[in-house]
Amino acid sequence: MIFSGTVKSKLPNTGTTIFSVMTALAQEHKSINLAQGFPDFACSKELISLVNKYMVKGLNQYAPMPGVMKLRERIAEKTEKLYGAKFDPDKEITITPGGTHAIYAAISAVVGEGDEVVVLEPCYDSYVPAISLNGAKAVFYELKYPDYKVDWEEVKKLINFKTRMIMINTPHNPTGAILTDQDMLKLQKILDNTDVIVLSDEVYEHIIFDKQIHQSVARFPKLSERSIIISSFGKTYHTTGWKMGYVLAPENITKEIRKVHQFMAFSANTPIQYALADYLENEAAYLSLGQFYEEKRNYFQKLVRGSNFKILPCHGSYFQLLNYAKITQERDIEFAARLTKEHKIASIPTSVFYHKNNDNNVLRFCFAKENETLEKAAEQLMKV
Repeated sequence: MIFSGTVKSKLPNTGTTIFSVMTALAQEHKSINLAQGFPDFACSKELISLVNKYMVKGLNQYAPMPGVMKLRERIAEKTEKLYGAKFDPDKEITITPGGTHAIYAAISAVVGEGDEVVVLEPCYDSYVPAISLNGAKAVFYELKYPDYKVDWEEVKKLINFKTRMIMINTPHNPTGAILTDQDMLKLQKILDNTDVIVLSDEVYEHIIFDKQIHQSVARFPKLSERSIIISSFGKTYHTTGWKMGYVLAPENITKEIRKVHQFMAFSANTPIQYALADYLENEAAYLSLGQFYEEKRNYFQKLVRGSNFKILPCHGSYFQLLNYAKITQERDIEFAARLTKEHKIASIPTSVFYHKNNDNNVLRFCFAKENETLEKAAEQLMKV
């Protein structure tokens, strides 16, 4: 059945997300899926047991709209311990069904018709649609290939009286780049005497390598007071399918985010919230995550070293970029599809993360996989 009337698309230039496209292609061709960012190994048995415990206990109805207080208190404790920033669990922390939900709710809460939002690209593919759906305009700054650094003086030139928000992401998806303390101080300086809000996507906060320290905006008081911080339990605890995230923001901004959140989902999964509150007491589970994934990164790089792919720097997240310019000059979308069909390895073409589809002959591979999976994938990549 097809509706015969007219439906005007609010996102006329947007199709199905590349993650769904490449995962479907991987399934169709029985390929190893290093495209979509999810682990293929199990999460903690203890965490599963805790979820079950609270399900059996009968905590299966709506959680409070802002989230279970015990979990918000644990997040506040963790944030203060790691970054020295105090957030009121009652008025400044909100639990959401995933990081993407949190990003949309935050943008919807503070961005409106005629506003501009500075976006650093390549960027996660939900950012720009969320901006457009709220009647605002995305203004793009291109990170410097191949190390994806930021020239903050160039960013400063993009800020004007229409600028409502700047979006940053560290560690960065899809590139694996990170922002340093100097980056944060420069951002802080260019935003002085403005009303610009920072949306800081920090879902990979614990996945950082090479003895680097995650530079959350929470570490910088003048940034923190104007920032919305997004994080994700799915990335931290290998549970992306649970869709559990949270938002840290000053009270006046949190108030507006909750107004939107309550009508998008009202609340997040109840027994999982109680389980996470208990599990957060195990600090080693998140403090050891960087080392765990650094070993995965190192192993994957070792496996593909000597191939015709060029390994680009990766300082955080669980994504490795590989340049294939020595192999072919095909568009990255075409090569990614061919790699999936002929070599049985699915990846993500990075051009989809740019509004002009910039093609640097680079593919993104997820190394959040069992070593056996990485070995099988590398064996195929070495043949390309």
